[in-house]
Amino acid sequence: FLGMWLNVFLTGMNPFYFHAVNVILHCLVTLVLMYTCDKTVFKNRRLAFVTALLFAVHPVHTEAVAGIVGRADVLACLLFLLAFLSYNRSLDQCCAGECFPPTASPFFLLLSLFLGTCAMLVKETGITVFGVCLVYDLFSLSHKQDMTSNGVIHQHSLQQPGSPQPSSLAAHPHRENGKQRFPHKGAWGGCHSSLPPAPKSSGFPVSPRAVWSLMRYLTTSSNRNFLLSMRPFLKRAVLVISYVIVILYFRLWIMGGSMPLFSEQDNPASFSPYFLTRFLTYSYLLAFNMWLLLAPVTLCYDWQVGSIPLVETIWDMRNLATVLLAVVMALLSLHCLAAFKRLEHKEVLVGLLFLVFPFIPASNLFFRVGFVVAERVLYTPSMGYCILFVHGLSKLCTWLNRCGATTLIVSTVLLLLLFSWKTVKQNEIWLSRESLFRSGVQTLPHNAKVHYNYANFLKDQGRNREAIYHYRTALKLYPRHASALNNLGTLTRDTAEAKMYYQRALQLHPQHNRKPFLPLWIQSLGTKKKKKKIRTLPFLILRSFPVVTFS
Repeated sequence: FLGMWLNVFLTGMNPFYFHAVNVILHCLVTLVLMYTCDKTVFKNRRLAFVTALLFAVHPVHTEAVAGIVGRADVLACLLFLLAFLSYNRSLDQCCAGECFPPTASPFFLLLSLFLGTCAMLVKETGITVFGVCLVYDLFSLSHKQDMTSNGVIHQHSLQQPGSPQPSSLAAHPHRENGKQRFPHKGAWGGCHSSLPPAPKSSGFPVSPRAVWSLMRYLTTSSNRNFLLSMRPFLKRAVLVISYVIVILYFRLWIMGGSMPLFSEQDNPASFSPYFLTRFLTYSYLLAFNMWLLLAPVTLCYDWQVGSIPLVETIWDMRNLATVLLAVVMALLSLHCLAAFKRLEHKEVLVGLLFLVFPFIPASNLFFRVGFVVAERVLYTPSMGYCILFVHGLSKLCTWLNRCGATTLIVSTVLLLLLFSWKTVKQNEIWLSRESLFRSGVQTLPHNAKVHYNYANFLKDQGRNREAIYHYRTALKLYPRHASALNNLGTLTRDTAEAKMYYQRALQLHPQHNRKPFLPLWIQSLGTKKKKKKIRTLPFLILRSFPVVTFS
């Protein structure tokens, strides 16, 4: 709101400057993403540049950047990245040799809390940055590596300062795939001494080796040392979680203590009485959103009311896409856990965090949302997709020979050009209200909402015959569309037909605040002053049921 007010205060109501600010914000997000990938993720300028370039030209960002209302998503993404960088900066100068480093800069930690709060106030998805920071802290920042002058990598252990390092750690590293590996040193990465060899089975239900492990765990002081070393991270986690609870309570208080109310046409799956239908449809929508990131071929400004039919049975072929997504995400998660033990490949971790966490508020997992699919909510999660995509390309380049790597690079350049072309075409669609609404009818002709929006535009232009056709098409696709019934009643010249439309609209929308007056207006259609009443009735009805042109 403040950004829009400042825009109006400085430049007036000229739409050019609103769009110019959106483009500038998109450029800033791209630059900050490149900086984040260079300093935190890849630590490679070329890979960071390719990631930022892919993010900059991705067609799915058209709605967020070209639509003025999409500024909330772009600005929230910028604050999301700044909060993540601030949190990371607060732990950069940690004490060497500690597994869980203390907070070196409380200022940057508090700054990350402030920026995350601003991101949440701009867009609800901004609050997920706190979850990203905590998980990244646990799996990456708290297990750092040191690079000595001779290039040997040392893992930080939990030994007390000044205690000697095991000679085997630095003197006998293993090599695998051209990289240095270290022997496994137990569950805490070298905190415990090696266990005695397991004797042969003696018929006990619990092996002596397990008993020995339990006794060592309970009696040695390394356990207490480990918990003590976790205290800095636990303090940060308690601070962040407590702060999130407070600001969530504040957010609910601002909203009057209740969640927004949505209609069935906004999110049909959430109104299904069958749990299986809701579960299968929500799961498929996850795969559908992922497909929009992978192959943004079919894009539309509105995906409501019939755009994606409900998945009502396990035999629906679309469930295969859901299973495939689940398998891929499970493999990536296992890869993260394996890489965590080896202290490498945190690119996959950051990619998954950026992809999954910002999308959770839009997934219907915790509460109902007011849309089926919205391309603008993919703006922040697309950063994770770009990171994973470029990381995969870099791995393929190392595995392929020289010819194969060249082919892969050429294919990537062609993909970037194709994405750029698609983005230009999508921006042409968003040039005017007519081109936008007409494209919706052409792209998703089975979507009742796009027919309704296009009919409203035609009605405003005085093209009533075409408007009536699209209103009736919207009602054929979704007979419970009360607004379409209301607007169609204002255009028809048949008294009985108009009366029927108004009555049906009243039945479908009984909660309207002017409900008591509508029956009187309907009865007035039969009075002797029919012509005068019919002439004034549309304006009364329009005041009672406002025309919604776009949402």
